Amino acid sequence: MPNSDLLILGIDLGGTKILTSIINPQGKMLSRDHSVTPASKGPEAVIQAILESAERALKGASITIGGVSAIGVGAPGLSDPKAGILFTSPNLPGWEDVPLRDILQEKLKKKAFLINDGSAAALGEYYFGAAKGVSHFVYVTISTGIGGGIVIDGQIYSGSTGMAGEIGHMTIADEGPLCQCGNQGCWEALASGTALARAAQKRIESGEETTILNFADGKIENVTAETIHSAAEKGDRVANELILKTAYYVGVGLANLINIFNPEMIVIGGGLSNIGDRLLKPAYEVAERRAFKRAYQAVRFVQAALGRNSGVLGAAAFAYHEMKKKG
Repeated sequence: MPNSDLLILGIDLGGTKILTSIINPQGKMLSRDHSVTPASKGPEAVIQAILESAERALKGASITIGGVSAIGVGAPGLSDPKAGILFTSPNLPGWEDVPLRDILQEKLKKKAFLINDGSAAALGEYYFGAAKGVSHFVYVTISTGIGGGIVIDGQIYSGSTGMAGEIGHMTIADEGPLCQCGNQGCWEALASGTALARAAQKRIESGEETTILNFADGKIENVTAETIHSAAEKGDRVANELILKTAYYVGVGLANLINIFNPEMIVIGGGLSNIGDRLLKPAYEVAERRAFKRAYQAVRFVQAALGRNSGVLGAAAFAYHEMKKKG
C-alpha cells in the first residue's frame, strides 16, 4: 500500500479463530483482536462474533467505525469476491450462499470486500512479506488443511467465478483417503497436518513400537503433527517415516504447482512448515525430480514472513486496492 492516512478494518475469519485489526496503508497493525470462532453455532453466531471482534479492534486503535475507509474480510471456502458471497466452507458448518460482504456493509455502515482466506494471505505476503516485488508466485499454507493463493503479474488470480486457488483439493492419488471436501486423494488429505496425525494414529493402533504417545500424554486423540515432530527429533523411527511420507506428498503437490504456473517463488507457511528441513528438504527433492528441470531451477522456495498475520493484512490490502480502483 502506498502512503496515505486511510485505515482499513481487516478481518481474517477462520474455522477456529477470528483475527481483526485496524491497519494503515503501510501494513502497520494499530490494534489486534483474536477470538474464537463459534463455528458450530452457525452463520448468525459467527457474524455476531465478527462484529464484536471488530468493535474491540476499533476500541484498541482508539477510533470509531467512522475512522476507517473500508472493511476487508478473508474467509475460508468457496466464495465470489465480485458478488461478495461465501458459497460454502468445510470449516464453517451451515454456511451456504451467505452474502457476507453485504451483511457486514449493512451492519457496520462501511464499504466491505470479501476474498478467500488463502488469496488474502498471498496478498499479505505480496505487499508486506516474503513476496514483496515478486510478480509471479504461489502461496501455500500447510496446516490443518492445505490452502493457497496465486499471484500472476502482481494480481491475485481468482478465476472466472472467484474459486481459483483451492490447491489443497487437487488430486494427488486417485484412490487416496477421503477428503473433507468429499473427494478422494486430495493434496490436503495426504499432506496436511491432519493427514499426518491420522496416519500416525493408524500406525499406533496397529501396534507399532513408537514413542509418539509419550509426547501426547499417552492419549491417541492428542496425537498431532507437533507431537510427531517432537518424537522424530528424539530419533523415533515411525515418526521420521511418517514425516518423510508426508514430505513426499508435499513434494508431489509442489511439482504440480511448478509445472502449471512456472512461478518465480513459492511461499510456504502454515503450522506444518514449522517442522522445517526435516519435512521441506525431502519435499523439495521430490519436487525437483518431478517438475520440469528449467521450471524447477527458476523457482525459489521461501518461508512465509508474516505468520498468522498474513491473512488479516492481505484482506486489508485487498480492500484498500479495490477502493482505489473504484476511485
